Amino acid sequence: MIQKKKEHPIEKLKLHPRNRHRKRYDFKILIQSFPELAQFVKLNEYNDESIDFFNPEAVKMLNKALLKHFYGIDNWNIPQNYLCPPIPGRADYIHYIADLLGDSNNGKIPLGNQIKCLDIGVGASCIYPIIGNKEYGWSFTGTDIDPVSLDSASKIIEANTFLKGKIELRLQSHPKDIFYGIIQKDERFDITLCNPPFHSSLKEAQTGTLRKLRNLKQQKITRPTLNFGGQSKELWCEGGEARFINDMIIQSIRFSGSCFWFSTLVSKQSNLKGINKALEKAKVVEAKTISLGQGNKISRIIAWTFLSKEQQKKWINSWKLQE
Repeated sequence: MIQKKKEHPIEKLKLHPRNRHRKRYDFKILIQSFPELAQFVKLNEYNDESIDFFNPEAVKMLNKALLKHFYGIDNWNIPQNYLCPPIPGRADYIHYIADLLGDSNNGKIPLGNQIKCLDIGVGASCIYPIIGNKEYGWSFTGTDIDPVSLDSASKIIEANTFLKGKIELRLQSHPKDIFYGIIQKDERFDITLCNPPFHSSLKEAQTGTLRKLRNLKQQKITRPTLNFGGQSKELWCEGGEARFINDMIIQSIRFSGSCFWFSTLVSKQSNLKGINKALEKAKVVEAKTISLGQGNKISRIIAWTFLSKEQQKKWINSWKLQE
């Protein structure tokens, strides 16, 4: 039985204005770009074309179609049970940090491979470097503590020739380190970005997954099936998001002159108070909180810099010299 059709907004206004995914998914166009998606597209109870977001394979196929259609990625895959990122939200992070760099540059977003980005926890999907390079031409260094993730990201780069030479991958061999062993002497990055592990334990991760799936299916679920996948290292760490970001802030002090802006996603609003205290303690020169949202989920980016206004000006002048 077809239920009364929901009224859907023409645009997802919570997404960044430059986000390519503000409009609802046009499955006919996506199938033209990626025919393999067709078998997963069905009419839902409102007689709308959709996929079963409860099905990990369907979610992966949607991602393949989005990456092919919007970003020119012909070959993209991730190992089974690895995190399959929600692309609209990942694109939002990239666009908002582009604005952050632009705000430091008299409103002009810097473009091209002279802009160096450090992705902490690049993951098997290599998603931030793909979007950042396609949208703004930036070059990326992606780090991870998981060799399988780096191997997967490397295969994606090799399989899509326009990414070669624009994304470098580095293994972080000490899981408690974030910047140590990664940022080399005299190396400079314009922005760091990170989607930190959200949960503090496997049990908490499974509980969160059950809650998400119940919301999706509107019925009781007792077995946690990760529709977006995710390995333990991707989903949780000791102390969860708050501990990870606190460690990142402390470690960033040593590399205060190596990066213009440090940044990270913060999913839990309750963590903001502790994060802001840590930033004060670290004596950052400037910190910004940037809100972003997708559907009913609201998250934010925290960004900070140790550079004085004079140092920022010199840094920005170096962009112009490289253009």
